[in-house]
This record gives sequence, C-alpha cells and structure tokens, in this order.
Amino acid sequence: MKRQIFFFALWFPAFLAAGQGTFIYDQQSANESTFFGVDFWHIELEQPMGQSFTPTSSSVGFISLVLEDPVSNGVGATVYLNLWAGSIGGTFLGSTAPVFIPDNFGTLPQYPGFTNFFFPTPVAVAPGTTYYFQPQLGSGSDNANVNYSTYSYSGGTMIRNGAPVPGWNLWFREGIYVVPEPAPSWLVLVSGVVLLYARHKHPKPLSS
Repeated sequence: MKRQIFFFALWFPAFLAAGQGTFIYDQQSANESTFFGVDFWHIELEQPMGQSFTPTSSSVGFISLVLEDPVSNGVGATVYLNLWAGSIGGTFLGSTAPVFIPDNFGTLPQYPGFTNFFFPTPVAVAPGTTYYFQPQLGSGSDNANVNYSTYSYSGGTMIRNGAPVPGWNLWFREGIYVVPEPAPSWLVLVSGVVLLYARHKHPKPLSS
C-alpha cells in the first residue's frame, strides 16, 4: 500500500502538468472583472441569436459566455455553440462540445455563470474576417439565458432575431486553449517509477 501511495504521489503531479492548460485570448467584449450581471436574453426565443466577432488569430479553440438557468425544476440546460462564416446560418464551420448547466446556474454564488465552450479541434479562420457564434439548446433542454450589455467591442455586435443590435454585445471571450505536454523530466521519473513498481509486483525468479 505504501508503495502504491508513493507511486501515485509521483504520478499525480505529472498528470496535472499534462492537464492544466492556458487560455490565450484573442477577442473579447469584456473580462470577468468588467462583467455586467444585469441583462440576459432567452436563447431559444431570440433565435437566430448570437454574436459577430473579428478574430486576429488563425483559429478559434474556445468561446466563453455568461449563462444562467433561473428555473428550479430539476431539468437544467444543455448548451452548445455553432460557429458560422458570412452570417448566422451561413457557412457552418463547427460546433463546440455541449455543456450542461444545473438549475439556478448563474443566479447563485456557487454558480457564477462563466462558461467555457471548447471545439473538439480548433476551427481555422481568416484573421480580419467577421465570424458569428450562435448559442443553441440541446434536445430536451430547459430554458437558458445568455448575458449581454453595452460592452465596448468594435469587432462585432450582438445578433437578435437574425438582425444586429448596434451598441450591444454578448459577454464573450474567445481564443485558443493550450494544453502543455508533460516535462521530459517528469516522463523519465514516471517511467522509472512504473518500472520499479512492476519489478516489485513481479520479481525476477531466482536462477537455479
């Protein structure tokens, strides 16, 4: 047991080193400290709805929004984002993985509402070209709302019922999420520990 604990204690930091990534932000209407927690649009009732933006990076790996599910009915909401070129409903570029938000998400201190949506692989885009992302609800999902306000963003605008709403933007941040590879020293150490553990579990038989 002690050897197993020792093995885990050495392996776990290497696992963390591989799993903790870095958000590299490209475009944003605001950050966490300049969030206005007042105005929310109903995702389903305002379709086609979303946000236009003009990246300077050559790909989009994630998009962050502020969401809320104000209903307490035990259902929660599943939300994902579509990325479009030309317009919402124009040329489809990709969808993020869906994110489940529980009841009262965004309305209670333990659920602050900031939500990251990740594309399975970064989506290639042309820097300086305007693109559009569109929040969508998953099948059987409960109501969910997305935050907007008079955020000062010059590279796009909020879209509501298919039309731009000048002077208003969704709270959003987008960019690339970089997951670092484990350091070579950790790989060598973990490999050595695995080898020692295997030799301990299966000792070499004594020669006759």
